[in-house]
Amino acid sequence: MPARVLRSTRPGGTRVGVGPVEIGGPAFVVAAGPCAVESAAQTEGTAEVVAAAGAHLLRGGVFKPRTSPYAFQGLGEPGLSILGRSGARHGLPVVAEVLETSQLASMIDHVDVLQVGARNMQNFALLRALGKVRRPVLLKRGFAATVDEWLLAAEYLLDGGNTQVILCERGIRTFETTTRNTLDLASVALVKQRSHLPVLVDPSHATGLRELVIPMALAAAAAGADGLLVEVHTSPDEALCDGRQALTPELFVELMQRLPAVLQAVGRHLHSRVSTAPAVRAVSP
Repeated sequence: MPARVLRSTRPGGTRVGVGPVEIGGPAFVVAAGPCAVESAAQTEGTAEVVAAAGAHLLRGGVFKPRTSPYAFQGLGEPGLSILGRSGARHGLPVVAEVLETSQLASMIDHVDVLQVGARNMQNFALLRALGKVRRPVLLKRGFAATVDEWLLAAEYLLDGGNTQVILCERGIRTFETTTRNTLDLASVALVKQRSHLPVLVDPSHATGLRELVIPMALAAAAAGADGLLVEVHTSPDEALCDGRQALTPELFVELMQRLPAVLQAVGRHLHSRVSTAPAVRAVSP
């Protein structure tokens, strides 16, 4: 394993700053929002809900890689403006997925954290391009990737000069079909030992069932994750994408209320909402 990703190179761990939010320190962070940006009203309503409940970042998909070509593919560039405005209005840095290098130019003015989805974990051309961008990158584990393959994908980013890398465990594909994927919390503990990079957990994609999101989110906090990536929708039964796994506003409030007790038990705490001002996005060279 090349050296840059290993904890031995940075024993104290890496902390990634996203505006007023620090990921990888003692404070636990929560990124929440809709699977897909569907409209200005839907995104604004969700942003208002998650901000009021104490979320630290707003997540939302504008370019959607879907298994079926007939499924909702996202709003594209108009969705970027919607997401960026809602995040700025509520003081939430924005997380959104980039699918290909051609999208970077349009995303850089609206997005604070560029997400690499599970399907693109080994899109090496994209990783090389993101290694040159001075913007935090959230790297999801591929659904059939080993821990070593996941870390080597992160190595591409670090090798390119981007040190602002965040890992995300989102479940792997196994023989089990009752849940959407199998959440591998052992990998979270292992990666925290082997690598200096912060690790988030996505219990929404990992389970595919909203009734399992809170238990798995709490388990992730206990296992040593640095934060969560959670899907929330004001009307999940009407969602155009993955509504079955999205928390209702009431359930998201419940999650945020239950997290502090678990975090206290493992010597951590929820990140405070430092500011309601919009994050200042770094300029890409």
